[in-house]
Amino acid sequence: MFKKILIANRGEIACRVIKTARRMGIATVAVYSDADARAPFVQMADEAVHIGPSPASESYLIADKIIAACKQTGAEAVHPGYGFLSERTSFAEALAKENIAFIGPPVGAIAAMGDKIESKKLAKEAGVNVVPGFVGEIRDTEHAVEISNEIGYPVMMKASAGGGGKGMRLAYDEKDVREGFEATKREGLNSFGDDRVFIEKFILNPRHIEIQILGDQHGNVLYLNERECSIQRRHQKVVEEAPSPFVTEKMRRAMGEQCVALSKAVGYYSAGTVELIVSGADPTGESFYFLEMNTRLQVEHPVTEAITGIDLVEQMIRVAAGEKLEMTQEDIGIDGWAIENRVYAEDPYRGFLPSTGRLVRYRTPVPAWEGDERGVDGVRVDAGVEEGGEVSIFYDPMIAKLVTWGKTRDDAADLQIAALDRFELEGLGHNIDFVSAIMQHPRFRSGELTTGFIAEEYPEGFHGAPTDAKIARALAAIAGFMASAEADRARRTDGQLGDRLEPPAKWQVSIDGVPHKVKIGAKHIKVEGDRIDIALEYTPGDRLVVAEIDDSELAVKVAKTRTGWKMTTRGHIHDVRVLPWHVAPLASHMIEKIPPDLSKFLICPMPGLLVTLHVDEGDKVEAGQPLATVEAMKMENILRAEKSGVVKTVNAAQGDSLAVDAVILEME
Repeated sequence: MFKKILIANRGEIACRVIKTARRMGIATVAVYSDADARAPFVQMADEAVHIGPSPASESYLIADKIIAACKQTGAEAVHPGYGFLSERTSFAEALAKENIAFIGPPVGAIAAMGDKIESKKLAKEAGVNVVPGFVGEIRDTEHAVEISNEIGYPVMMKASAGGGGKGMRLAYDEKDVREGFEATKREGLNSFGDDRVFIEKFILNPRHIEIQILGDQHGNVLYLNERECSIQRRHQKVVEEAPSPFVTEKMRRAMGEQCVALSKAVGYYSAGTVELIVSGADPTGESFYFLEMNTRLQVEHPVTEAITGIDLVEQMIRVAAGEKLEMTQEDIGIDGWAIENRVYAEDPYRGFLPSTGRLVRYRTPVPAWEGDERGVDGVRVDAGVEEGGEVSIFYDPMIAKLVTWGKTRDDAADLQIAALDRFELEGLGHNIDFVSAIMQHPRFRSGELTTGFIAEEYPEGFHGAPTDAKIARALAAIAGFMASAEADRARRTDGQLGDRLEPPAKWQVSIDGVPHKVKIGAKHIKVEGDRIDIALEYTPGDRLVVAEIDDSELAVKVAKTRTGWKMTTRGHIHDVRVLPWHVAPLASHMIEKIPPDLSKFLICPMPGLLVTLHVDEGDKVEAGQPLATVEAMKMENILRAEKSGVVKTVNAAQGDSLAVDAVILEME
């Protein structure tokens, strides 16, 4: 077994590999860029080596720097994590020349399966179903249009070396192809160093199912069941679960055996994932097609670990050291259900725009994961950040992964909702409310999932999860109690309200504009005259309040405002105004401030790089027309005109680094 390994990655996955290596008694080496100098994974590792500036292209993607760090520290093996160099054949070859073990599959398998174009050809030759499409060289945009017209719309344009939702564009017509083909090429080149693109038929009502593969260097290959990853946004997974609510035992065996056969055909060993697309329109569930094989560890691997009890990172290390798998296919079962939500630095209330900044407050519902595949009481957090740290523009926007395990799918989803309510994250935009809303959505609960779930269920964007009267009444009771506690503290503070003035017993609590009369008694609380059985503790200044209401628990995140609180629970931010009952009628006389009209300005919604400026001063534009393309967190975002008009002034140039709210141009 290895004595020391180097992790050629950062953030959450670096922390995750270090923890398993530590448990196995293996010393670890971290490599880090300028942006990650104070990151948790650097502090966790036994040794750390600085490898360059913040951009990944100048640090984490430079193989020579990784190899130099191995030589400097005496690391015998490298775990690449996912992304970066994890599927780069040249990196694995360079390690082999230096007699450094690669904790991953053989070079031949990476080459065969890592190239999406070649892998489809190999899969087809092996008798595996593949999606209809064009896998040859596409010369230019006109050629792409010609191919797309022949295949029939809709089509998907994908970067050959892409992954993680990057370098992908869905085209419903010729206009989409012309607009997106070059952007797809650029994303492929910028993120993966390869601008080749292939085009394939987009399967309607598709479900994204993937099979986890694990093999050793002695010819043994197993499948560790499936994961459902259908809930995606911009082709990037948001929610993953294992097993799938759609897959039957017959399907599971057919998929698994086919994926094992494909893996053996390319001499695969280590952990890997075969991604399949299944037509939700097929009631038999047997119309599944090969998409690609990811020759690395997947972001969503914890859900497989939770239902099988197998530490995949440990198995990867053991396989790389030449050990045989200790389990057989018959040993692989399914125990319970696991769901993973990716907590991203993006703001769903602003069209999911990337968000960067400092984590002013970061408190997880349970301590960070330390080895039990199911976490603490079925809740596991895999993260690579800490309070006070920064989420920068240089890397992926994922902050953490929240994994829950339960005996049933509903149990796992309920645990997600409760844990998300306790997940405190301030300082930047995040998607906690959004994934909580998904967990509560009737369609998610029924298991009727497709990759179009988010677009279909939130066509007008996300504005918070639906709430009900019961939650509103509970919040009114909590807010009334908190207001009384605040008033009582003011009474007891020298010089405020006077020593003898008791806090008000009656309050008007408006939840999102709907007033509730709340009466605080010595032993109970009444809302609109109805008694609420509630138990809670609150000290002024608390940011999280946990209340027991009618034998159930409700966690509420609170933030003080001028007239009350912002109260967040169950995926919804509630505007709560609390006034003494006798003061409330006066609020109607307050003048409301009208926000300025900014529709004539194109304002940059997030920090990023201005990749393309599509218009010049004096150009006439129509509503919906692309005006600028801004790259942030390795993704290109097209900014469009809100209305028709003429470009009056342009305030930025291609190549400029833009701050949030920077004015790119002004319309007449």
